[in-house]
Amino acid sequence: MDEKALKRQKYGIPTYSLAEELLNSISHGIGAGLGIAALVLCIVKSAHAGDGYKLASSIVFGLTTTLLYLMSCLYHALKVNRAKKVFRVFDHCTIFLLIAGTYTPYTLVTLRGPAGWVMFGIVWAVAITGVVLNAVNLKKFAKISVVCYVALGWVILLATKTLVANLAYPGLVLLVAGGVAYTVGAVLYAIGSKKKYFHSIFHFFCLIGTVLHFFSIYFYVL
Repeated sequence: MDEKALKRQKYGIPTYSLAEELLNSISHGIGAGLGIAALVLCIVKSAHAGDGYKLASSIVFGLTTTLLYLMSCLYHALKVNRAKKVFRVFDHCTIFLLIAGTYTPYTLVTLRGPAGWVMFGIVWAVAITGVVLNAVNLKKFAKISVVCYVALGWVILLATKTLVANLAYPGLVLLVAGGVAYTVGAVLYAIGSKKKYFHSIFHFFCLIGTVLHFFSIYFYVL
């Protein structure tokens, strides 16, 4: 076993080729840039609307999106060492934050009222729990986390009636399409360490999901 393989085993880092890691890092580096752009655009639009809920939601959505892609970019860009192990934990933790951050505009603006606040509480409670579990033992809770990612992503179905009544049809289509993109990505992620470039393709499905949700939020929620 060569030195790199020993380090990967020591720090629990999946095996990806240099080309894969470059693609992984660059793709989510682009995502971080798009996250910053989304943050600025959403804040400006919300500020003009003069709605505190919209402004708060925009900040949460933009920051969590940027944070996830930044952590992922840095994790994949680093050499195999202790820092890479730490950023891998950050990467997995911020997935939960991205999901909860994306829900925030829908719960506080589109749903609002009791239904919105209940959904907001459920989503953020699960997300924070997921962050804590991953921070405590990423390997032990890896499979549970993937299930939670997908389940948390579709918990919005519990508020389907209220959502359909308050969100324009194009916005709903974009929301569902984004969810489908993330779900396909989750499947690819599950087999990403076994098939070359599958993890990189997973990254692009994440970007697609984020962009679709941004359009839904920017044009039909804020």
